[in-house]
Amino acid sequence: MRATLPAALVCLVLAFPATCGAAAAPGNPEVAALQVGLTALGLYGDDVDGVAGPRTLTGLRRLPGAAGPLAAETRAALGAFGSTRLGDRPLSAGCFGWDVAELQFLLAWHGFPSGRIDGAFGERTTAALLRFQRWAGIDAIGVAGPQTLAALREQPPVSPLRLLRPIDAAPTDGFGPRGDRFHAGVDYPAPPGTPVVAAREGTVIAAGAFVGFGNLVVLQHASGVTTLYAHLSKILVEKGRRVAAGATVGLVGATGEATGPHLHFEVRVRDAAVDPATAIYQ
Repeated sequence: MRATLPAALVCLVLAFPATCGAAAAPGNPEVAALQVGLTALGLYGDDVDGVAGPRTLTGLRRLPGAAGPLAAETRAALGAFGSTRLGDRPLSAGCFGWDVAELQFLLAWHGFPSGRIDGAFGERTTAALLRFQRWAGIDAIGVAGPQTLAALREQPPVSPLRLLRPIDAAPTDGFGPRGDRFHAGVDYPAPPGTPVVAAREGTVIAAGAFVGFGNLVVLQHASGVTTLYAHLSKILVEKGRRVAAGATVGLVGATGEATGPHLHFEVRVRDAAVDPATAIYQ
């Protein structure tokens, strides 16, 4: 029988020595909003990553009346979508536009993806905003006003702990944008049955089949850090068990929403998804 993750685990973002990998760099939220607007017009079809690369600029050149990526003329060319920038108004359910796309992009990079980054403030954006507000210790009212925007202007969180690589494999898909969505972890393609190990000593707080993740193990570590090991073919630990760093917790598989055998690995700090590259020894 499949289960859904407990609410505390559903919430989805220190400098270290050179042994840790480089974190993915967040792009510009206004450029991300431009990419959303261009996508809606069929002028862009790549990642909403906030980087004004060749495909973004090509789409921009095809937009009548546009100027530079962040120019007022460009927002005007996008019509109602481009009429409000982040901070022009409080944002809540039902809002739509450039500023909502900026908000969704920032929430994702701070560890709380809201599904599609599409400029539409729906239920998933509300849920992500509420989780972020609780995480940031501000009023959780589901409205993004000055207090929330100030918190989102802070640097995204990183792991306060260093971690072992959970598998003997090279990563492919990393932490960051994937199309108009956000990938909250790192993928390690590997043959079925490849051992997956605990990235640090901790306690098993979840072990079973979960929607999307398939067979999943979640470990609780110190300093509010949890690690997630998804799509396993077999789980080798039980909930409540204490495991040592490097202990095998499962085997690679393709359960849940997986197109092939791989480990999907996430790191969360007080339930905000953070880039595992900030913590993993190379």
